[in-house]
Amino acid sequence: MDTKTDTIEQQAINTVRVLAADAVQKANSGHPGTPMALAPMGHVLWTDKMNYNPKSPQWANRDRFILSAGHACMLQYSFLYLTGYDLSMDDIKDFRQLDSKTPGHPESHLTEGIEVTTGPLGQGFANGVGFAIAQKYMAARFNKPDFDLFDYHIYAICSDGDLMEGVASEAASAAGHLKLGNMIYLYDDNSITIEGDTDLAFDENVNERFRAYNWHVQQVADGNDLQAISEAIDKAKEETDKPSLISVRTKIGYGSPNKVDTASAHGSPLGEDEVRLVKEKFGFDPDKNFVVPDEVLDFYHKAGAKGEQKEKEWNDLFAEYKEKYPDLAEEYEMVISGNLPEGWKDKLPKFEPGDHMATRKASGKTLNAIAEYLPNLVGGSADLAPSTSTLLEDYESFTANHPEGRNFHFGIREHAMGSILNGMALSGYLIPYGATFLIFSDYMRPPMRLAAIMGIRPIYVFTHDSIGLGEDGTTHQPVEQLVGLRSVPNMTVIRPADANETAYAWQAALEHRDGPVAIVLTRQGLPIIDQDKYTAADNLSKGAYILSDSDGDPDTILIATGSEVQLILEAQSKLKDDDINARVVSMPSWELFNSQDKEYKEKVLPKDVRKRVAVEAGSPLGWHQYVTDEGCVIGIDKFGESAPGDELMKEYGFSVENVVKKVKDLLG
Repeated sequence: MDTKTDTIEQQAINTVRVLAADAVQKANSGHPGTPMALAPMGHVLWTDKMNYNPKSPQWANRDRFILSAGHACMLQYSFLYLTGYDLSMDDIKDFRQLDSKTPGHPESHLTEGIEVTTGPLGQGFANGVGFAIAQKYMAARFNKPDFDLFDYHIYAICSDGDLMEGVASEAASAAGHLKLGNMIYLYDDNSITIEGDTDLAFDENVNERFRAYNWHVQQVADGNDLQAISEAIDKAKEETDKPSLISVRTKIGYGSPNKVDTASAHGSPLGEDEVRLVKEKFGFDPDKNFVVPDEVLDFYHKAGAKGEQKEKEWNDLFAEYKEKYPDLAEEYEMVISGNLPEGWKDKLPKFEPGDHMATRKASGKTLNAIAEYLPNLVGGSADLAPSTSTLLEDYESFTANHPEGRNFHFGIREHAMGSILNGMALSGYLIPYGATFLIFSDYMRPPMRLAAIMGIRPIYVFTHDSIGLGEDGTTHQPVEQLVGLRSVPNMTVIRPADANETAYAWQAALEHRDGPVAIVLTRQGLPIIDQDKYTAADNLSKGAYILSDSDGDPDTILIATGSEVQLILEAQSKLKDDDINARVVSMPSWELFNSQDKEYKEKVLPKDVRKRVAVEAGSPLGWHQYVTDEGCVIGIDKFGESAPGDELMKEYGFSVENVVKKVKDLLG
């Protein structure tokens, strides 16, 4: 570098450091030390290595950047502002304030240029694997000779904290196995956590650990060495058969005379006096705040503006591609629109009354019936495809040699699976699903919560949904999981009653755009409800519907989900023999029902019918909003046991006789 360039680059880097210190100090909250240390790393990425266009943040072939160390978000906010994204200096000044675009950790739904919401450590690391999978899949499906439409990279900055979290280990193992050479992760090796030096709890050889995961690993000894960082990234790009980890030794709080390399620089403002010293060290006026020299802003704006030409070249390439491969181009345009192809719903299977069928089996039949018509519907399970019925029978598995495959083998890594699904969904291209037993949804709670925050639509397939799974016993029988899922804001939970409701559950999940959907399914076989005799299952989209009404005004309303719907249908018939009019309501989804208008809800559950019984093989928490204070809930408030499923259901009160008894008790 010549002297002039070197000078402006150093001035630019120091500007980022001072901005971070000022913003955290003004907010009196945040993490200043890490962005101060990482400023050179960010500078290399945003000025030289990454392809992006601030004027078009969703450009299809942009590189994706993930700040897995989300507490260092002032680093990302600074570069977004400086390179020309829709983020102003006022937004920087509003760091961590109410309704600002610069919250305490990056949030993708709030701020342009933020690809993924990070903060819970390890999540961003694992999300990147999903981003990388999406790029590989899109390249395999759409790239043609001389038309490399999708050749972008996934960059991430991760921390000691990320690498201590178990989800990062799961995800790193999966990435190495899949040979995701489009991943370039920079590890901020600063040896500091909130409690002090990492030696307190973390002394492993990270580089050797990642080599064991089949990653390409490099070491940069000095986080201020721009040339070394740049050369390491170039070498990582050349390695196409392994994900890359670049360990960069940094000094947290770099530039702070009294707090560099200390834990106090991690999670607290430096203090007014220390910020003044930082500014003096870097040649800034200590009496002025939020200063960005004109030449620095011009320098970074020019770096950001390079992306406009890169996007133009891509758009020109796609125009040629569209002429040569019109069918694929049309498919791609459909995918990015978020729409589903015309007529796909006609392919949903119809199930006739007769033999019993587990809803997990009906789900598998539905998936295979519609897969051909939804090319961006991809997914798999945590080593449970035979049990969860999630294998797409006519398609390859996604592997290093078959990136066009649509079946994913996540391994016994539920936590990573949830996070990888988020990355796949955030790509903007794929509709991903992941499956495991309902009890193991607990391993996925962090990424499911983040999916709900971001308003993205991974689909979760949770089978073996109750004590009805039987002999596996207490450890595998879910009790509190349904209410736990329902408690997550913006999560839609659907527990279908039979095979036909299951098909429509998939329709509802695929048409739902602004949050994750969990489809909860049985292991055991269930009767297929006669749709000519009872209300058709396509009413599932309303969340609850009158499946079978009483002959006259109802004396009671019976409400159930899943396998328990058949119980209340039979109970209705028994009650009729005793001249008790019972309405049967199937309620596969609280969330869908609660979104209906007042008139519909009153029609299904009229206020003047207060003697109601809700039946569900799970925790009764939450059901009282539907049964009122004059009703009752048949649920489970203890753990299960190891025994045949039918025996357990009867033992725990899930029998026609018990439903009838409860109704008669209510009616006196």
